[in-house]
Amino acid sequence: MVNLRGQRLQGSSTLVCGSREVDVGNWQLHLKSETPGLVSHYCGFKTANSVNLSDLVQKNLTENMFGQVKLSDTAEDDSNVYVFQISTMSQFSTIDIAFISGIDEKTADMEDRTNTLTGSQLTTLLAEKHVAFDEKFRECFNLSEENDAKTLEVGKAAIGNMLGGIGYLYGQSKVYYHKSKHHFLHYWPAELYTAVPCRSKLPWGQLSDEGFHQMLIWRWDFRITLDIVGHWLDLMNVEGWIPREQILGLEALRLVSNCTKIKHDHVQYPDVVNPPTLLLVLCGNKFFLYEKKFNDEESAEIVSFLEAWFQWLYTSQKWKKEGSFYWRGRDSTTVQHSCNTVASGMDDYPWASHPSDDEMHVDLRCWIYLAADCMKFITTFLQRKKNDYSSIVHQLSDFDDLNKMHYDRDHKTYLDFGNHAEKVRLVIDVGRGIRVTNEEPELKKVPHVGYASLFPFMSKIIPPHSEILEQQLDLISSNELVCSDYGLLSLAKTSSSYMTPNSLMNQPPCWRGPIWMNINYMILASLKHYSSVEGPYSDKARDIYVKLRNNLIRYICILVSC
Repeated sequence: MVNLRGQRLQGSSTLVCGSREVDVGNWQLHLKSETPGLVSHYCGFKTANSVNLSDLVQKNLTENMFGQVKLSDTAEDDSNVYVFQISTMSQFSTIDIAFISGIDEKTADMEDRTNTLTGSQLTTLLAEKHVAFDEKFRECFNLSEENDAKTLEVGKAAIGNMLGGIGYLYGQSKVYYHKSKHHFLHYWPAELYTAVPCRSKLPWGQLSDEGFHQMLIWRWDFRITLDIVGHWLDLMNVEGWIPREQILGLEALRLVSNCTKIKHDHVQYPDVVNPPTLLLVLCGNKFFLYEKKFNDEESAEIVSFLEAWFQWLYTSQKWKKEGSFYWRGRDSTTVQHSCNTVASGMDDYPWASHPSDDEMHVDLRCWIYLAADCMKFITTFLQRKKNDYSSIVHQLSDFDDLNKMHYDRDHKTYLDFGNHAEKVRLVIDVGRGIRVTNEEPELKKVPHVGYASLFPFMSKIIPPHSEILEQQLDLISSNELVCSDYGLLSLAKTSSSYMTPNSLMNQPPCWRGPIWMNINYMILASLKHYSSVEGPYSDKARDIYVKLRNNLIRYICILVSC
């Protein structure tokens, strides 16, 4: 029931009230303000779709004879959504909104309850929570007093936005199945508690991103991380595959429907994996194990899920040559400069121009190594050594073997191997962009230096006394290649694909130059590692670490200030 119909508000007013016995009982929505002359208008809708509210409100707006736009002060029968418009002519005003539930005869007088949730008492409570947040922020991230105020404020905003982006999703993913009429089947109805890349634009779970999200969140509350990891593992099928993107619910589906990457972002392909970033969180942070939060039965269940996930990743992406791997899901497209490789998490990075089964991807080899090393640690600590991961770790950390497959002497770094042609361009033909190849592709190392080249460094496989380590440090610190005043670029400036779009569909480059914080974070971690181990390049690694860290912090502060 709506109590206000275009009237002026004074002091404390009840906007709307109702009842829902299943959870909140009788309830009221109160407005309280000392601002004089507040005017309210409202509208009510009966809708099962919570993502179309903006459209409904816009259709409800009316304009009066003075050109003022307002809500219509009408409501549909049995409305389940009410929208209020509160207007004031005052330059400064404070409006408190209080939702009060569980109202019965004993609590019919709402004045006291409203006062405890609004006004000066609310202001005092908010101030106390603000102080508590600041104290926890410093404690969680072990910050010293040397950090300037601007940096601290940006850090608080970052953790606040990350925590605020956590949500509960429910729905069914679409999984590719060639025998189906529409070439997909629905996954089982699933719930997912997860952080998301961007609540307003990408409100769905992304497997490769979630590990990076949790590297921050676990420090704030490890229980949240355990809950989120558990939800993701519950999405695993019998083979150990987890759909890489969870587009669940009407909000996500509505945004995806306008996405030009709908083929990959909407329908999940059972042969497409994602980097196992969640494993880095589980084995890299002692809360998971040393807190001893699990009994034997729970430990066994967790390990069984993780082992199934690893085995699927390891066996499904193997190449015919021992110790080599390639990302599945690349097709011979003719509308992209280089086929997007969504499995890698670096979609438009310039991989081999002509996908084939002869490819070897250096970043994937390193991801498999990191995953195996994590599994070795977890199973050893929990005394669940059903499978021996030591042999995989030993094989993939073999420095000589890595160099034979991926090291390139001319570029002095690591490169992918595949069927590649450099003389490739995009042209307009019959109103659409197509790829034209002006030379025959050949099997060779793909001559594009960027994030993929740095994965052996990020994986800490390179020995601290190796000259190749110095070459990697030179690459990271070179302004002619990937170094910038704002962080490390995803692709070297010398690459023919640097800052070029991968298609003519108005998609800006993503992994062809722009800076990504998750990879910069991994590089910082490796720089810190090499600066602390004995070797001839520790001082150089330390200097680069300090410079890169300062550049990243300054860059983020600049972005937030804009």
